[in-house]
Amino acid sequence: MTTDAARSMVLTLSCPDQPGIVSAVSGLLHQAGCNILDAQQFEDIETGCFFMRVVFLRLERAKSEEEIASAVEELASRVAMNCVLRPSATRKRVMLLVSKFDHCLTDLLYRWRIGELPMEVTAVVSNHTRDHLVSTYLGELPFYHLPVSKETKVEQEARLWSLVRETKTDLVVLARYMQILSTDFSSKLAGRCINIHHSFLPGFKGAKPYHQAHERGVKVIGATAHYVTSDLDEGPIIEQDIERISHRDTPDDLVRKGRDIERRVLARAVHYHLDDRVILNGKKTVVFTG
Repeated sequence: MTTDAARSMVLTLSCPDQPGIVSAVSGLLHQAGCNILDAQQFEDIETGCFFMRVVFLRLERAKSEEEIASAVEELASRVAMNCVLRPSATRKRVMLLVSKFDHCLTDLLYRWRIGELPMEVTAVVSNHTRDHLVSTYLGELPFYHLPVSKETKVEQEARLWSLVRETKTDLVVLARYMQILSTDFSSKLAGRCINIHHSFLPGFKGAKPYHQAHERGVKVIGATAHYVTSDLDEGPIIEQDIERISHRDTPDDLVRKGRDIERRVLARAVHYHLDDRVILNGKKTVVFTG
């Protein structure tokens, strides 16, 4: 007998706001023999766009996934809708990029191994050798050392893009990958590449931002996870968090607390993406956190 998990599907959509969208979607699923388990919606009054996420269960005599997909496509063509329909059990394929600091990579792999992040890890890629990942247990995961310099950047990105295609990667995560992606490469990964960085930007750019923040006596530090675009560190934000600090905190304290914030913010952002909870809204995002 087919389990509920195997018959569960997720539909996310965005379209110009208009009367009847919720009714049309729920009616379509009812006619297809499905039961809605969870539904969230949002109307952006400023842009006139409507966003929706629906989790539903195909009942015993429901139409096939292909028939439901066809009905959704027909509705999408009538109302100028962008939509994604995915079986809940289908795991996204994720490639993890890292440089020397591997705290975010270690955290993501731990959450993956205990089943908290439902994904298939296609590869770990670094511009440094495997020996630099002192705290990360890679096991049998494919590891690629792709060194990069000013002279080899174009060649390195071409190899990286080939890996993305060869492994059929759905999402690329920059888990403290300290290289700036080119405009061309960023465009190829639009909407499917997540980065993490401290939340001081545009202040305290360059090396040792936490040390700069300490010198200025900041009272709050934080981290931001966002989609990568050609505008450096200015892509649509998925998740953020902060932590208050005091005059007693040293630069090392800020670095330590900053690592912790970066780990949890990136993990939440990746989880939201894997669970189809993020919909792009121009330079922003709609995030249905549940």
